[in-house]
Amino acid sequence: MKKLSRRDFFKKGLITGAGIAILSKFNFLQGKEIDRKKGGPVVIASRNGLKATQKAMELLKKGVDPLDAVIAGVNLVENDPNDLGVGYGGLPNEEGIVELDASVMHGPTHNAGGVASLRNIKNPSKVAKLVMERTDHVLLVGEGALRFAKAHGFKEENLLTDRAREIWLRWKETLSDRDDWFPPKEVEKELEEVFHHGTINCLAIDSKGNIAGVTTTSGLPFKIPGRVGDSPIIGAGLYVDNDVGAAGSTGRGEANLLNCGSFTVVEFMRKGYSPEEACLKTLERIAYTTKKQPYLLDRKGRPKFSLTFYALNKKGEFGAASMWSGAKFAVHDGTKNRLIECAYLFKREK
Repeated sequence: MKKLSRRDFFKKGLITGAGIAILSKFNFLQGKEIDRKKGGPVVIASRNGLKATQKAMELLKKGVDPLDAVIAGVNLVENDPNDLGVGYGGLPNEEGIVELDASVMHGPTHNAGGVASLRNIKNPSKVAKLVMERTDHVLLVGEGALRFAKAHGFKEENLLTDRAREIWLRWKETLSDRDDWFPPKEVEKELEEVFHHGTINCLAIDSKGNIAGVTTTSGLPFKIPGRVGDSPIIGAGLYVDNDVGAAGSTGRGEANLLNCGSFTVVEFMRKGYSPEEACLKTLERIAYTTKKQPYLLDRKGRPKFSLTFYALNKKGEFGAASMWSGAKFAVHDGTKNRLIECAYLFKREK
């Protein structure tokens, strides 16, 4: 027989239509028939995603593919110099260089793409989609990701804005009282607040029941160069199963990476839990495993970090949950775009 590549194998249709029908009707892991009722369009995103949910919904109503819709939505945030945690204007690594991560996943094809430690390219979500569409890979990193982006026409540009640079310099100036950096006369409260994990996750289901998602970030502020969090990792920062639903995350990437959080959320939904319940159960698991790392716990044995999951299912139901109270997420249900309180595992003390 003539040798076929993996891609040619699927193109030739050697998996029969009948076989595909059987796999799509039943839960492959449990042999349980899946509820195939579909509801949409719905778009959800992290708290900084109101512009993204608005844009994505406008495109969904025009019949645009859900992946193209959510990418167009997060592009608004990637291009916003006032968002310190995403794209252009994101806070740099410890050397003052902005490094971006992103992932995309398309439910109908169950395909995905991601980039990590990408420098000088404003829209990593667009590059991630090209990795999915134009290569047989899922993840490109560093110099390889940059060369790939440039080969597809992306222009290099300086992503460090004056505001982000000033915050980075204040961070350096206050690292120690024994170095040669003079601290500013007043350290603005802003410096205390930048140690958040700025990221945007956006998920959508269209009127046909097709699901897609994207996660994009500049990562942990002042990170060690080359550090990669959960955002570009399929199964951690993002996961989509077109028969079940989708999930994404923001917050402490290391905790999520160690628990494959977004995949876990989707699997809980597969078992029949609502999106909110699935997010909470995943957080419970992460809180439990974190007990093995005492330096991450507060005096009551609870995780000191923030982590939030966002999820929607095949029926168009949605929910989100955070490790601590006070978090919100953006939702557009086709009629109204708004922020909603997240469920939470622990109540934040005053």
